[in-house]
Amino acid sequence: MKDQSSPWRLECFAELGSTSDFCLEQARQGADSGLAVLAYRQTQGRGSRGRQWVDAGQSLALSVLLDAQQAGQDMLGGWPFVASLAFYDGLLRAVPAVAGHLMIKWPNDLLLDGQKAGGILIEREGGRLVIGFGANLTQAPSQQQTGRFAACLGQYGAVPPAKDVAQCILSSLTHWCTVWQQNGFGALRQAWLERAHPVGTPLVVSSRTTYEQGKFAGLAEDGRLLLDTETGMKTITTGDILLEEGV
Repeated sequence: MKDQSSPWRLECFAELGSTSDFCLEQARQGADSGLAVLAYRQTQGRGSRGRQWVDAGQSLALSVLLDAQQAGQDMLGGWPFVASLAFYDGLLRAVPAVAGHLMIKWPNDLLLDGQKAGGILIEREGGRLVIGFGANLTQAPSQQQTGRFAACLGQYGAVPPAKDVAQCILSSLTHWCTVWQQNGFGALRQAWLERAHPVGTPLVVSSRTTYEQGKFAGLAEDGRLLLDTETGMKTITTGDILLEEGV
């Protein structure tokens, strides 16, 4: 049953292949925005750029269905910032002990002391948007499973049930959608910078066609990453971002 004080209809499942695939299918069938889907086990989770999301068990697998224009903006590029701010604030509310350890990595990965603890996948289906949130709650996948070290929230304090974590994120998502609608992208940009890797952080940006090394110099007005390199300032639209410390 929907909480009358919440704009979200949260549906919980013992197991799904992919919460985002479920939301996309519901969108094709005419479901209204505001649907939120939580799976206690996800067997075919997807990450960005075609990667698989590894569910190590007792993880968060949450996806939401939205109207792409509901924030009052004709700019899809703002959604990664809304989502990452909601993710950050929601996890911090759920597990206050991560304060000082949690950080956003551009555009929307979450790190705990430099190791990945969560990620976001944003997909569009016509005028609908599906945002998927995945986080390691009490167990992180092994380096053999993912090719990198990962962290989980349970390393820093007691973690509430996944449904409670999901509700914290949904509440934060409502807040940041409202901020975007009322105050514009500049407010999101400033809040994101306060929660992200500091200006001056050494970064490597790689993609299929580029490899750039430099220092994080903030965000452009439209949210693109600014990278200060030996050959000048570069504006980055997409790519894998690595903190040079090895993340």
